Amino acid sequence: MDLRVAAYAVITDATGRLLLPHWSEGTSAGWTMPGGGIDPGEHPADAAVREVLEETGFHVELDGLLGVDSFVFPAGRVHPAGRPRQALRIVYRAHVTGGELRVEEDGSTDGVAWHTPEEVDALDRVALVDQSRRWAGLIP
Repeated sequence: MDLRVAAYAVITDATGRLLLPHWSEGTSAGWTMPGGGIDPGEHPADAAVREVLEETGFHVELDGLLGVDSFVFPAGRVHPAGRPRQALRIVYRAHVTGGELRVEEDGSTDGVAWHTPEEVDALDRVALVDQSRRWAGLIP
């Protein structure tokens, strides 16, 4: 089984909108939390800040750890000929300190936008979005 460790951030604006990138890899796609894989030797907090900048164009400061999630993808779900993969996902709360909204170039995301809670509910989204929203107290 492969293991992927990643760090993500829950970021809301003053009106309560949630910042989400649109993930697209192969035949899989959906709205997800900003973040991604931790580089070898990189601290998870540093990875979250780096990944948010890469995927959204925003500089952020972390406000605290919300939780750690573990999910096992069966063989073939993420990569057609691949082995099962365990995704260990570390989620922080963060706020924007600068930058401008922009779409990542040459990455695994092809869009990014702010969404109201009602809009998030209607999106085709990965399960981590709702888990992260619960940890952040954004939904019951």
